[in-house]
Amino acid sequence: MEAGLGASSKARYSSAEAVMLGALAPGVNGPTWNTVKIAFVMLSVCLAAMLGLAFSVSDSSLIFHVAFLVLITATLFMLLSSFLAETGLVSVEHQMQEMGLAEKHVEDRSKKKSN
Repeated sequence: MEAGLGASSKARYSSAEAVMLGALAPGVNGPTWNTVKIAFVMLSVCLAAMLGLAFSVSDSSLIFHVAFLVLITATLFMLLSSFLAETGLVSVEHQMQEMGLAEKHVEDRSKKKSN
């Protein structure tokens, strides 16, 4: 019974709401972490393109700078991943309860559905 209840409560919040809440509340929820991973993938694609252009121009200082940016990005992603592996993710519902928005959010949803 609780598994069904948890699944329905997760579908209650959109990803955009969960990410905005994750920016304000303590802890990291699943949608926020997925957004961060997508941002790192896009950054990696951009840095790979920049590194390719730097090699095509054959400018050693540009290659060094872009390689250093790649190293910084990889280190930051590794540190974030290991930190979240240690601490774990927080549910959106838990973040809402910590901020005192749980009852208000449910009431707002019911008012929107009735209109």
